[in-house]
Amino acid sequence: MGNILKVDLTTGTLRSEPISEDIAKKYLGGKGYAVYLLYNYLKEYESKGFSPTDINPLGPENVLIFATGPGTGIPGFPCSGRYHVMALRSPLTGSIGSANSGGEWGPFLKFSGYDMVVIEGASEDPVYLSIVDGSAELRSASDLWGKNVFDTCRILSRRVGGKNISVACIGPAGENLVRMACIMNDEHRAAGRTGLGAVMGSKNLKAIVVSGKKEVPVANRDVFREVSRRCLETMRKNRVTGEGLPTYGTSILINVINTAGGLPYKNWQTGVNPYADKISGETLAETYLTGRRACWGCTIGCGRVTSVSSGPFQIIGTEGPEYESIWALGGSTGVKDLDAIVKANHYCDEFGMDPISMGSTIAAAMELNERGYIPKEDLQGLDLKFGNSTALVEAVWRTAYKAGFGKYLALGSKKLCEIYGHPEISMSVKGLEMPAYDPRAMKGIGLTYATANRGGCHVTGYTVSAEILGIPEKIDPLTPEGKAKWAKLFQDFTCVVNSTVNCLFSTFALGAKDYAELLSAVTGWSLSEDDVLRIGERIYNLERVIINKLGFDGKDDTLPKRLLEEPMPEGPAKGHIVELEKMKEEYYRLRGWVNGVPTAEKLKELEIEI
Repeated sequence: MGNILKVDLTTGTLRSEPISEDIAKKYLGGKGYAVYLLYNYLKEYESKGFSPTDINPLGPENVLIFATGPGTGIPGFPCSGRYHVMALRSPLTGSIGSANSGGEWGPFLKFSGYDMVVIEGASEDPVYLSIVDGSAELRSASDLWGKNVFDTCRILSRRVGGKNISVACIGPAGENLVRMACIMNDEHRAAGRTGLGAVMGSKNLKAIVVSGKKEVPVANRDVFREVSRRCLETMRKNRVTGEGLPTYGTSILINVINTAGGLPYKNWQTGVNPYADKISGETLAETYLTGRRACWGCTIGCGRVTSVSSGPFQIIGTEGPEYESIWALGGSTGVKDLDAIVKANHYCDEFGMDPISMGSTIAAAMELNERGYIPKEDLQGLDLKFGNSTALVEAVWRTAYKAGFGKYLALGSKKLCEIYGHPEISMSVKGLEMPAYDPRAMKGIGLTYATANRGGCHVTGYTVSAEILGIPEKIDPLTPEGKAKWAKLFQDFTCVVNSTVNCLFSTFALGAKDYAELLSAVTGWSLSEDDVLRIGERIYNLERVIINKLGFDGKDDTLPKRLLEEPMPEGPAKGHIVELEKMKEEYYRLRGWVNGVPTAEKLKELEIEI
């Protein structure tokens, strides 16, 4: 077992604690172990008379956890170059904060001698945390405050020197407490969702730089070598992980989802984008793509390296955009100029912001403006109309610095639409902007959005895999029948993957049985397919207990009114709405929940001690 580094920024003290094998056996690592720790922080607060609903997401009482898992940093463990970040409370949603990122930072943290970093309190002055070969210390970041993500990563990499260096940091958006601010690492990789960059900013923590050479132990190397060889071969032969993603990246989905009638256009007013091909992965490959970049240890290599050589949106070199960012900054805003989308995505990376929430909030503002709900004086000349690529790019940097109308955009779409009196225009769940799949065209993902603990989220349980891609089997996307079972299965398995900590793309080729064999070989435990799914269910339920304590229950497991009441106007899903209540009733029954709350019997069955 490894070690946890606990950092109290208020006192400037650091201490090391060993990972508990008993807890790891129940929650693995990564997200699962972090959920367990966060729940215990809540219990401690409650024992002192401090209500969870009084936790200020941007106050020193919020806790931020960076976590790797048992698969992280092991050569041959498929797609194990990631880390998970969690916080007691998201500044964007008020629910639990949760995000995941690739690149190199996760493995390099483990090579530095620690599996997890827990950040408590807040520093009076800007600092960064340095962890090099097991030695950790806080250092002044006064010279880094105000710098963008790229400069911060390069300066700290040079300052530490040597090999295996990786920097996770915030940009100006995090410093300015923008509610959708990311934690960025390796310049272009993002723990993007739920505004955890603002939590770092509130703590005056600019960056965490990691470096080390420690080897990650494997309990049974001979067995692991054989299981790894088989799993990697399966991934190489899979049409998604072996062909589609390496060739076109995630944006290959633009045309696929549009053909299914589920690519939200102009703030979800329809699911068909007439200009989808202009912003597709195929078009990106023909125009601005210059190369690929893989995360540590990844055989897929879906990352896109791009440049725009001329024109008003010129960029010498950047990464992305991916499917979700092309959709949010392009499809949802009605912008069809791919060079402008590349530039807007570049700014999101440079300033440290979640492109899904950013694009969706701009799209909501465009609809508010076109319907006449925003006074012209508030916009200060920002021409927020669907399809205006110049306004898109300007709105992004204005948000990062809260300049002019940017101060409203920086709050996210939910609060923006509430301010202007039309909350129904925010396409969000629990305050988190939904990603690029209209559930009127694929009903299962609608149930996942509604019941996801962190809010509108596709990577809590990617039922699109079965509904559209036919993995592990093809199911009818337009029927609500049977979707509760699939949503629960995908959610539980995803908890396993995020606690291992691996890339979800591996699940296009690998299932729970493969993960059980990989984890058994690495840990020395004997885990079956049922064992790992039960661990995933335990994690999901304990996370649900936490959000219940934060005030969320069945009333919050819902979707925007547009998806429940406005039939899809065109395309293959024409006439469809989301029959949420019917699916939710079955889902709660399968979960053992009442009104979005796990019953005492269910918690006992899962051996969750409250």
